[in-house]
Amino acid sequence: MRSQPRPPKPSRVFDRDAEWDGLAAFAARPVPHAMLGIVSGRRRMGKTYLLRALVEQYGGFYFGATAATEAESLRQFAAALADHVGSPVPFSFATWDDAISYLFGLAAPRQGEAPLLVVIDEFPYLAKTAAELPSLIQREIDRFQIEESRMRLLLCGSAMSVMGGLLASNAPLRGRAQLELVVRPFGYRPAADFWGVTDSPALAARLHAVVGGTPAYRRQFLADDVPGSLEEFDDWLCRTVLSPFSPLFREARYLLAEEADIRDTALYHSVLAAVAQGNTTRGGIAGYIGRKSVDISHPLNVLEDSHLLVREADVFRAGKSQYRITEPLINFYEAVMRPSWARLESGQAADVWAQSAERFAAQVAGPHFEAMCREYVLGPGGSVLSSALGQVGGGVVTDPAARRQIQVDVAVVEPGAGGTKPAVHLLGEAKWGTVMGLSHLERLTRAREVLAGRGLDTTRCGLACFSAAGFSDALRSATSRSDDTLLIGLDELYGRTAPAPLFG
Repeated sequence: MRSQPRPPKPSRVFDRDAEWDGLAAFAARPVPHAMLGIVSGRRRMGKTYLLRALVEQYGGFYFGATAATEAESLRQFAAALADHVGSPVPFSFATWDDAISYLFGLAAPRQGEAPLLVVIDEFPYLAKTAAELPSLIQREIDRFQIEESRMRLLLCGSAMSVMGGLLASNAPLRGRAQLELVVRPFGYRPAADFWGVTDSPALAARLHAVVGGTPAYRRQFLADDVPGSLEEFDDWLCRTVLSPFSPLFREARYLLAEEADIRDTALYHSVLAAVAQGNTTRGGIAGYIGRKSVDISHPLNVLEDSHLLVREADVFRAGKSQYRITEPLINFYEAVMRPSWARLESGQAADVWAQSAERFAAQVAGPHFEAMCREYVLGPGGSVLSSALGQVGGGVVTDPAARRQIQVDVAVVEPGAGGTKPAVHLLGEAKWGTVMGLSHLERLTRAREVLAGRGLDTTRCGLACFSAAGFSDALRSATSRSDDTLLIGLDELYGRTAPAPLFG
């Protein structure tokens, strides 16, 4: 089979370099057998935009399913195929069996021809009314693993639980895919570039804490309405996210309702509200909503499968974990909007926002800033470490002598192996609205001493103070004489200033 040259990513596709490279490699791979790929990601991430660009570059076939009956979907699919092959006569398929057989027939090997890229977007709409579709595709994939084929089939969808289930357990397509790609929101740095606010890290951090890295929110939802400065942020928030006339106003509710496995949305909102209020353990969530821990296993699992909630392990205490909302807009909705929903609907956005400063800092910006700091260490900030990266997370260090617990927001721990002790490479504390001082550094120093006393290797363990509000002169003076301590502010997080490496 002729190898198809990989076209460059179109300039109109922002970021997504890694995703494009993975998709292009899949589409062009010159193996003489059928290949299957699964592409998923929550709505508004730009999956369709990305896949349409890919199909245009490779001259493939794209079909975007809609919410329709089986018969109507089959007619739409037949019409799209007829248009693709240039048939003057409309196609008519009696069953999906006929349609899938015909589709794979288009990829029959021909001398000198490149692979055929086929994209079926919003596949869960089709599978909902034609449950046999995954099995039909499995049959053809298995057949054309023996016989030759040019097929490169990508199934795409936004219902995360459905798409994840395609390759799970004993599902028909289990073990058949050569690509599994999740299109995620932009990280905080690319998001600042996308919104055009790289010159103001303080604005970029607040913007990301509210709307995250979802591409559609800027262009499709807000028609490029972007705050021009930090001083404009409050007015911008009131006329967009907090305005009942804005499409972002109800977006958090729609995100939840769109997941196929979510039936009782009130229960799921209560679970998310519990997390947003700071009840991040399973027991804390259950107590907040008035249920037993065992009774919330299903909603927690569904929210995790939907990529709306993530469980983060405590790196210092085995078996302990906390939950975090992954979609900033949902967290903002649960913490700030939902408690004042009636007032917001009546147009009191300015008053509600003016009274929400403390709640925003504690329940939205603070936790989000901690996650940003971990993302920094896992990505661009990893170069400041003196050792291998290890596991990046957070946790609690129990100090028995002082009878207290020390919360570590950012930690890098390398598990022990082959008789070596676990090593701690970094301990960090993150503060959104607090100017950090010597007391914060002393707390981290004590945590390092406690961990060393427990037998962990801390000989190359650096300490890091992360703050969006700045650092005291005393702390700056103390750390200027030390090579094992970092001060990381917003300028460092956004790459405007590069910190010196630890133990340099």
